[in-house]
Amino acid sequence: MSEKKDSPAAESVASDTEQGTGLVLPKKNILGDLIHRRNDPNQLGKDMLQQSLQYDRAQLEADAIKVRWKLDLLVLPMMMTTYMLSFLDKQTLNYSNAYGLQGDTKMTGDDYSWVASAVYFGWLCGAWPWNLLLQRVAIGKLVGGMLFVWGAVCMLQAAVFNFSGFFAVRFFLGMLEGCISPAWVLLTSMLWTRQEQSLRSSIWLCTNGLANILGALLAYASGVAEGLAIAQWKLIFLIVGALTFIWGFVILLYLPDGPHNAKMLTEYERAVAVWRVSNNQIGLKDATFRPYQVKEALLDGKCYLMWLTGIGLGILNGAITTFMSAIIKGFNFDALRTSLLQTPGGAVQVVACISLGLFSQLPNMVGVAIILGCLPGIVGLVGILTIDIEHRYALVAMCWLEFVVGSPIVLNWTIPGLNVAGHTKRSTVIGIYFVCFVVGNIIGPHLFLSWEAPRYPTAIKGLLGTYCAVVFLQGLYTLWCWLDNRERDRLALHNEVTEAELLEGFEDLTDKENKHFRYKL
Repeated sequence: MSEKKDSPAAESVASDTEQGTGLVLPKKNILGDLIHRRNDPNQLGKDMLQQSLQYDRAQLEADAIKVRWKLDLLVLPMMMTTYMLSFLDKQTLNYSNAYGLQGDTKMTGDDYSWVASAVYFGWLCGAWPWNLLLQRVAIGKLVGGMLFVWGAVCMLQAAVFNFSGFFAVRFFLGMLEGCISPAWVLLTSMLWTRQEQSLRSSIWLCTNGLANILGALLAYASGVAEGLAIAQWKLIFLIVGALTFIWGFVILLYLPDGPHNAKMLTEYERAVAVWRVSNNQIGLKDATFRPYQVKEALLDGKCYLMWLTGIGLGILNGAITTFMSAIIKGFNFDALRTSLLQTPGGAVQVVACISLGLFSQLPNMVGVAIILGCLPGIVGLVGILTIDIEHRYALVAMCWLEFVVGSPIVLNWTIPGLNVAGHTKRSTVIGIYFVCFVVGNIIGPHLFLSWEAPRYPTAIKGLLGTYCAVVFLQGLYTLWCWLDNRERDRLALHNEVTEAELLEGFEDLTDKENKHFRYKL
């Protein structure tokens, strides 16, 4: 590989080569400087980008493909498994409900709805603090530590015996797990390019569908187990909690905090990984708090559209994930059949997330993919309202369509990471977004009135209106971004950035300050 002879930085490069690559590496004193700056990922990223710019661009592009494959094959599965377990932990309540949980814990009236909402009350209390903490600490170590704690808390659910105990444990479970979604949004934005992020996010969230399948099969296995010393619904909590605790060791040891310290990459490959994402124009992570960026976020109309959409998607998520078991059981199925009939819904979610994730990678199609992902849910709700109760399996098929909502949820989650620059601004927007999403999740289960079972017309009509609101808000947001991009193009603010402008992306400028930034449509 050839060097740029006219590069001043080339003088600081040793003639030594990395074994097996033929690529020159910086002298040890430069690497020593990098080590001393590891507490500042953004500055370290800038240094590593300058290092990478010494190499031939064609070679960088070839090696970037190898680096992407390493991240896809090693980091993405870790994210997928962790997210699946976090979703499965929350879903244990839904599966346990089919095996006498409410009767054993003496829940009456709306007690179950409040217990279902407790997770989101906890998430609501933790959303903002977690987001601020994630901007300042190592993501891998934080998430790994939390897996130990929330795995233990999940198992504690088997020890409670009344409504107040269940509410308390679920509250703390939600508070602890509240770190996962913003952590994965941040990590995805640091490891993959803007073009790649929506598909990767769809892949790690599609594990919700796998969790639905695994959870339903686990619930079925618990239901047919005989001679147990404990109630069947308690066994579900113990198994899932133990799996989560064990997985914590893997994440603590191997999950990177960003491209700058990924253990599965060589020193050179880390520099290539930083170069890969430099065109995102958002840097890596900066712990410096800049108040003016908070003000900019609160005065940015596009941010309010994101937050309102987050509330709507939260309402849909909270309603569907909590009451799907009750809805299907209301069509005159027993507990075992109810568990099995939820597994196809998980498969629908996996297929929808991957398909719409691939579609979103087409030019200017992220917003369109979110809108398309809402349409099957609308069809399903209309079917639940109108199909005769005698056609039980047709009604169940309508329920399966509701699982498609996972795709627009995760695609919408990627938007703050894609379209908000400036680390304090992005942290603020993501923090408020997940607060709004959690508020929606709290509202969702309370749309279901117990005396309206099994069709719950009030809830179904409310969810239909919510879907329509999400479609409208997302369409308006996409149009606004398109108009902003067109205005920047009109002013001849080019989109293809120079090397100097790549480095500018590590200067912690907001999307409004950096005129070379383009919003992802």
